[in-house]
Amino acid sequence: MANKNTLPDTTTTNVTDPTEPVRVTFADVSAAPYRIREGVPQTPCELSKMSESLGMQVYFKKDYLLHTGSFKERGARNTLIMLSDEQKKKGVIAASAGNHALALSYHGQQLGIPVTVVMPTNAPINKVASCRKYGANVHVQGSDLIDSKDIAFKMCKANGLQYINGYDHPNILAGAGTMGLEIMEQVKDVEAVIIPVGGGGLIAGVAVAVKTLSPSTLVIGVESERCPSFTAAMKAGKPVKIDVNQAMTLADGLCVSKVGNNAFHTANQLIDRMITVSEEYIALAVLRLVEEEKATIEGAGSTGLAACLAGLVPELKGKRVVIALCGGNIDSTVLGRCLERGLAADGRLVRFVVTVSDRPGGIAELTRLLANIGASVKDIFHERAWLTSSIFSVQVKVVAEIRDRDHGNELKEALTSRYGKAFLWGAHYNCQSS
Repeated sequence: MANKNTLPDTTTTNVTDPTEPVRVTFADVSAAPYRIREGVPQTPCELSKMSESLGMQVYFKKDYLLHTGSFKERGARNTLIMLSDEQKKKGVIAASAGNHALALSYHGQQLGIPVTVVMPTNAPINKVASCRKYGANVHVQGSDLIDSKDIAFKMCKANGLQYINGYDHPNILAGAGTMGLEIMEQVKDVEAVIIPVGGGGLIAGVAVAVKTLSPSTLVIGVESERCPSFTAAMKAGKPVKIDVNQAMTLADGLCVSKVGNNAFHTANQLIDRMITVSEEYIALAVLRLVEEEKATIEGAGSTGLAACLAGLVPELKGKRVVIALCGGNIDSTVLGRCLERGLAADGRLVRFVVTVSDRPGGIAELTRLLANIGASVKDIFHERAWLTSSIFSVQVKVVAEIRDRDHGNELKEALTSRYGKAFLWGAHYNCQSS
């Protein structure tokens, strides 16, 4: 086992000092598997059914199968085990709305270390309940994660607790890097790894492992275009704060306004490329994983596949690629919305507006046309009050489910042929023709 003191003593050192970043080394990462082996099993890295359609040999690293549903367990257990005996008695604290809180709570319970988590008021109820089930002292305070972190820092000082940053603590990074070690062991001759990026902890640890063992293997990071904090940091040459809104992205787990300082300085020179991906392709990736892989993955964990579906990695065609599916903790309501957005992005859910006669049989004729084409009506709404056309007309807004884009084109042509200018395809709800 590598020397435990490779990393600084986290009970006395400010490990997030921007002037003295801690760069995690391969010795740090390679020592972590021994520590966490009893509580964090290896996860599968299996060939995907989507390889042919993607034009590359894709393997999925399935960290969503860990007990709490994400890769965060790797760093959490590694960090808890490395605490001093005195600090293990006092306990630790963290601010988190999800996966880090779950991982810390679960492994704290397993190791007998008191864990306090401060969760913002918008944290999912089921995650709050799970943290309590794992024995954590949960405080639901703060309008957002920044507020929660400020509260946690105050509690940390008042109670002698050790604050554990979920994406920048050096021991968290070293633990996360065990995913990279497993990938290199499980898949021969890996040519690229694609890692979702939020605060940067996972890609930092994985990049250290992968680039040490195989310098020619590409390390590619993927962010949502609505929270590209690591991309901004690489352009600036240092972590910078950007404006983000967690409610605006399906990849809420990656929504970090400023990446970790230690994570950035560890990963920056090892990352070959950073990519930002649109929300529609994140939704499509969630859908594809449910349908093709029978895997329920959160938006944050699906961004690697999203980049492939969007055609953003043409250099990987025909190559052996590992994509990290790093989290599966998605709320059922959010999952439903993701799937619908994915169907829309895939051209299998369409909407249109058509003005038809408000006489008996007008709606029947429309639905008959849809039935003959083979389209299924998912939603229908009638509008009369705001029409400026004939009072004997009604505007009908329809959401329909179809097989694919070709089927959609067939439906569009049929509607255009029958209703002409009284028909509009897409999101335009201003059809006024009679």
